[in-house]
Amino acid sequence: MNKEKPKDWLPGLKENWRSDILSGFVVFLIALPLCLGISLASGAPPMAGIFSGIVGGLFVSLFSGSHLTINGPAAGLIAVVLNSIFVMGGGDAKLGFEITLAAIVIAGAIQIVLGLLKAGNLTVYFPISVVHGMMAAIGIIIISKQFYVALGIAPTAKTILGLLLEIPFSFGKVNPEVAMIGLSAIVIIALLTKVKNPWLKKLPAPLVSVLVGILLGFIFNLSYQHSYTLLDHVYYIGPEKLVNLPDHIYEGLSFPNFSRWKDGIFWVMVITIALVASIESLLTATAVDTTDPFRRKSNMDQELVAKGVGNFFLGWIGGLPIIAEVVRSSANIENGARTRWSNFFHGLFLLLFILLLPSLIHRIPLASLAGILIMVGLRLASPHVFQETYKKGWDQIVIFLVTVVLTIVEDLLVGVFCGIVTAILIQIYFGVPLRYIFVADITKRSENQIHTLDVKHALLFSNMISLKLLLRKIAQGERIDLKFDESVKMIGFSAIEFLQSFKQDYEERGGKVNLIGFDDLKPVSAYNGATRIQK
Repeated sequence: MNKEKPKDWLPGLKENWRSDILSGFVVFLIALPLCLGISLASGAPPMAGIFSGIVGGLFVSLFSGSHLTINGPAAGLIAVVLNSIFVMGGGDAKLGFEITLAAIVIAGAIQIVLGLLKAGNLTVYFPISVVHGMMAAIGIIIISKQFYVALGIAPTAKTILGLLLEIPFSFGKVNPEVAMIGLSAIVIIALLTKVKNPWLKKLPAPLVSVLVGILLGFIFNLSYQHSYTLLDHVYYIGPEKLVNLPDHIYEGLSFPNFSRWKDGIFWVMVITIALVASIESLLTATAVDTTDPFRRKSNMDQELVAKGVGNFFLGWIGGLPIIAEVVRSSANIENGARTRWSNFFHGLFLLLFILLLPSLIHRIPLASLAGILIMVGLRLASPHVFQETYKKGWDQIVIFLVTVVLTIVEDLLVGVFCGIVTAILIQIYFGVPLRYIFVADITKRSENQIHTLDVKHALLFSNMISLKLLLRKIAQGERIDLKFDESVKMIGFSAIEFLQSFKQDYEERGGKVNLIGFDDLKPVSAYNGATRIQK
């Protein structure tokens, strides 16, 4: 592959429009069912997710800080929006959604300010295991909600914990025809994920699931309210099991309600939306940078501003908050995207589809979307995620589990906060002096393109920003000696992951990084990259 970086903006469109249109179309096929499913799982109108995909593609892509990420609603914000609608509305879903839109407007404004203040390093302050725990908890929450939709069951429990505990006792209430649609989506995605055939792997599994669901919906006559009998049981089925969209796109507009702006809980929702949306976008942009075939680096500050502008606008028209979404972004790269225009075209295809073929969306069964979301949830909270975290060391699994459990039992903000506190308490347990938990003790000496950074006491997620700022000022292609002296009590897991990533990237660009004294510290597990402490 030619490694010369593609041009950006209009020259990039002229140079790469063929590959970007093709990739944008494939991503659109994946995004359409996900936009609808995420809306419904969030307790929002179906059009909310479509608006987010359109705005994220058509507008936010043009001034995004990244080149190949795809903007849109994401599973990671389902729990946040769902909780906000429930809490803010007090049982009135329409009111709750309108107040949540007000929270999204302000959250977007906060993201803009964070970007302008150069807060693109925001993710540094969140331990990796807290972020993974947050995503695993979100996956469990998605499964707990969508299990019942996929099988046509009306649960009695209202809390996430209650829904999870009710699952084993619910199978006797399954609506067979609805369950067949929901299970078909799960099976199709599972099979297409595992298939080795290169042509079959290119099929957008969510779209195939939806098309099969539409076919089954015709067979089961979902468009008409009726009952059927199976093994002496009577089951009811009808159009309430299908996606319900307004006839015209403008009828789907909703507007923010700022009536609760004086309430403390309103600001909790604002901060939660702003933080989760920002962290997820920055993490996705970082991950996509590592798979960009042209090794381009995202401007994280610009990324925050772009997402903030998008969310500010979406809050005024009735859209869900957007992030840079990892699954669609990965598909974008896999299908040959070269510039930001693939993101633009994915939004354009969404707009054209909703304008020209809205009646087809009316035929999509809710159970199909639920099946798709269950598979998203399983990916976020698979046993493999728990197993891999356990291998990283006892400190990481403790942080991870605290975040997961308290997010499920309480809420996302409580879970993340307690996960961070747990990480800090573990640092204290390993002997890190309190004064160095948030401020690193690093001195820098430079001579003849050799930069020596002396690190004392500790290098942690909570004080690593000092090191990142120092490294940012060093030119490419030089030598960096990072020296950890005998006073170092701990190098945290998040810090080690950053050091390994930085070393690989810097050396690929012609430089040299030496970690002196690193191997004198003892890893807490056999995992490559585990937390290191004094022997």
